Amino acid sequence: MKSPLPMRDGVSPSQQYLPVGLWCSMLAFLQQFYPEVDAATWVARMHKGEVVDEEGLCLMPDHAYRAGARIYYYRELEGETPIPFEETILFQDEHLLVVDKPHFLPVVPSGRYLHETLLVRLKRKFHLEHLTPIHRLDRETAGVILFSSNLASRGDYQSLFHQREISKVYEALAATLPGRPFPFTYRSRLVAGEPFFRMQEVCGESNAETHIEVLKHRGDAVLYQLRPVTGKKHQLRVHLAALGIPIVNDRFYPELLPEKIDDFLQPLQLLARSICFKDPYTGQRRYFASRRVLEF
Repeated sequence: MKSPLPMRDGVSPSQQYLPVGLWCSMLAFLQQFYPEVDAATWVARMHKGEVVDEEGLCLMPDHAYRAGARIYYYRELEGETPIPFEETILFQDEHLLVVDKPHFLPVVPSGRYLHETLLVRLKRKFHLEHLTPIHRLDRETAGVILFSSNLASRGDYQSLFHQREISKVYEALAATLPGRPFPFTYRSRLVAGEPFFRMQEVCGESNAETHIEVLKHRGDAVLYQLRPVTGKKHQLRVHLAALGIPIVNDRFYPELLPEKIDDFLQPLQLLARSICFKDPYTGQRRYFASRRVLEF
């Protein structure tokens, strides 16, 4: 469903389906459903016409709550920390926008990140309202990521990932792994862990597979090339940690370290080096490679 509110400064409006409930007014619902936003802020937004229903009607604080309706509003965030690194555009056509993402920059808005996300930056820069990423890349990871800018062709490019017709290559810096011949393939079963944003290995049939080989040695450090066959969340980080060679500066694996302010001098040493695939429209081989290098 198309939003009745336009994109604003790169931020597309959020939407919320109104569940069944006994709230006496729209303001009462918003206060309870979004406790982190105070009532005065909602009232101000409503009087500015920034909270509307699916017909574009501006909702006021005393409007009756209507279960089953859909509302649209702009998310706002105070005191967002600037990310002092810039993305690089590698390619653009009528279907795709290919970007070389820096470390620390989230791909999509979430939690304490809104304007300082790759998606909002790109929407603001290119005025592409329907832009969306078609695969994942962690905030801590740098490198190549594909965005779809065309609703009509989006499914065809997404299906390349679902059918494993995309070849992705990563690089990671970690310690040496003695007694293991290279290259080799590591397999395990990954499931959601604790806290919710971590993954963990469990017994059972493998659902995650990574090809691992060595590119360079320097002292006790090794630059590894990683080719994920599957695309599980945090797969590369979990696999190297399980082998006893966690990626340099990984704060999630093997143990979750206390949360702290980002140290921009110590990025996770993981890079999405390249993506290769056969274009579903032209039939041509597409190859995109990051221009970034790890601190090796």
